[in-house]
Amino acid sequence: MKVLVLDGVAREGLQKLENEPGIVLDITKTVPEDQLIAIISEYDAVIVRSATKINKKVMSYAHKLKVIGRAGVGVDNIDLDEATRQGILVVNAPGGNTISATEYTIAMMLALARNIPQANTKLKNGEWDKKAFMGTELCTKTLGIIGLGRIGSAIAKRAQAMEMQVVAYDPYIAEKSVISTDIELVDLDELLERSDFITIHTPKTKSTRHLLNTEAFSKMKDGVRIINCARGGIVDETALYDALRSGKAAGAALDVFEEEPLTNSPLFELNNVVVSPHIGASTREAQIKVAADVANEILATLKGKLVKNTVNVPVIKHDLIPELKPYLKLVERMGTFQSQMVTARVKKIQIRYSGDFFKQTDTLTAALVKGFLDPILQENVNYINAIVLAKERGIVIEQTSVSMEEGYSNLITVRVFEDGCESSVSGSLFQGKPRIVGVNGYRIDSVPEGHLLIIPHVDKPGMIGLVGTVLGENNINISGMQNSRKEAGATSMMVISVDLAVPDEVLAQIKQAEAILDVKMINF
Repeated sequence: MKVLVLDGVAREGLQKLENEPGIVLDITKTVPEDQLIAIISEYDAVIVRSATKINKKVMSYAHKLKVIGRAGVGVDNIDLDEATRQGILVVNAPGGNTISATEYTIAMMLALARNIPQANTKLKNGEWDKKAFMGTELCTKTLGIIGLGRIGSAIAKRAQAMEMQVVAYDPYIAEKSVISTDIELVDLDELLERSDFITIHTPKTKSTRHLLNTEAFSKMKDGVRIINCARGGIVDETALYDALRSGKAAGAALDVFEEEPLTNSPLFELNNVVVSPHIGASTREAQIKVAADVANEILATLKGKLVKNTVNVPVIKHDLIPELKPYLKLVERMGTFQSQMVTARVKKIQIRYSGDFFKQTDTLTAALVKGFLDPILQENVNYINAIVLAKERGIVIEQTSVSMEEGYSNLITVRVFEDGCESSVSGSLFQGKPRIVGVNGYRIDSVPEGHLLIIPHVDKPGMIGLVGTVLGENNINISGMQNSRKEAGATSMMVISVDLAVPDEVLAQIKQAEAILDVKMINF
C-alpha cells in the first residue's frame, strides 16, 4: 500500500509508517492541483497539513484512497462531505499540540503579569526604566479556566505548581472527575467574580461567541487579567478594549483574534496588551507529535483497526441494516436538540428504546451521544469515540429497551440529568422520516430540522399572539407552530419553526414578556 505525504509534514513523526512492511511512503512538497490529480490514483492514503486542498475534484481521481490524514486539527482544506460520501475516512491529530498550547498560555500569563514584552521593547530602544514595569505575582492568585479539556486541564496542573488557586467552568465536566485535582468547579458567574486571571480554552460556538462581553466584564474583579490563546471571537474585543481603557481589566494577552490575519486593531495601541499572531501551537515538537499521531491513525486504518481521531464516518454499508439509517439520523438530531436545552453541568444521559428495535441500539446510542457532544466540544466527535468522550467528562450513559409503548411502534426517549434539573425529548419515525414527538412531557409533532423555538409559558389567552407579534415585528417568518399543554390553566409549551435563527436580542425580548417561563433556540 502507498501513502503520499505532502506539505512538509515532519518526517521525524513518520517513522512508524516508514518502518511498516508493505507500506511505501512517498514524501514530497506541496504540489499544484493538476499534479496531485495526475498521481493521486496510485495511493491508498494521503497526509497533508493545511496547504494542499483535498476537494471533490481531487477525490474523483482517488480511486484507491481509503483515508486522508490531516497533520493538525483543522480540516477546512478537506471536503468532508465528499469524503464521507465516497467512504473515505478523514483523521486528524487534535492532541499533538496540547503541550505547546499549554506552555504558550502559561508564557503569555507570565508575560502579562510581569510586563516582559514592554520591558524588552523599552530597553532595546535605549531606555533603562525599572520603575515603569511593576508586575504582580501569580502565587496565591486565583486562575479561572473556562473549558477544562486537554489544554485547560494541563494549564490547571501547571498553575497549581505555581501555587495558584484554580477554579474552572465547564458544564460538561462532572465534579467527581476533578475530585483528585484540587480544581474547584464553579458556575460562570462565580468564576468571573473570583478570578484574578481568566484563561479561555473552549471552542467557538454560537453559545461561546462573545462569552466575555460587556456584561461579563461588569461581573469581574477590578484589575482582572484576560488570556485568550484558544479561539478568536470568544472575547468581545470591543468590550475588552473598553474594560482595559477604564481600568476594569489590568491587562490582556491575546494569541487569537476575531478576524485573522490582523495587523491593525485598537487593542494594539494599548500598553497593557500582549499580542502574538496565533502561534500557540507553533513548535517543532508539536509538528512532530501531530505527524506521529496522524501516522498512527493512517496505519490503524490501513490495517483495518479502529481509530480514535476520525473527523467523519464512512457511509453506512453492509454492517448496518438499511432500516437503521433513518433512526441514526433521528437520534443524532435528538442529541443535538438536547445539547441546546441544557443549562447546567450534565451528569447523565438516559436513553429508552421502546418497540421492536434492532440489536444495534449501541450504535444508536453512540450516534445520539455524538449529536449531543458535537456542538460543544473542541475534539472531533464520531460514532467511534462519542461514548468514550462522554465518560471522560463524567457523563454516565444508560440505555434500556422495553416493549412497545401505546401509540408508537418504535419510540426513543432521551432524558438528560443536569445539576438540579432534567429535560427529556422523545422521537419516532413517521413514514420513515424523523419526528420529535415529545419535549419535557408535552406531546408535539415537529420535524427536527432548521430552527425551532421552544417556549414554555403560563397557559392563558394571548400568549401565541404575543410571541407571534414579537417575531413579526423583527421580520422573522414563522413556518410552523403548535402549542401543547398537560392541563388547562397550568403551563403550556409552544414549538415554533422559523425560517432563520432568532437573534439573541429577540430571544431576550420574548423571555422578558409576562408569563413566558423560558425560551430556547434549537438549531439543526
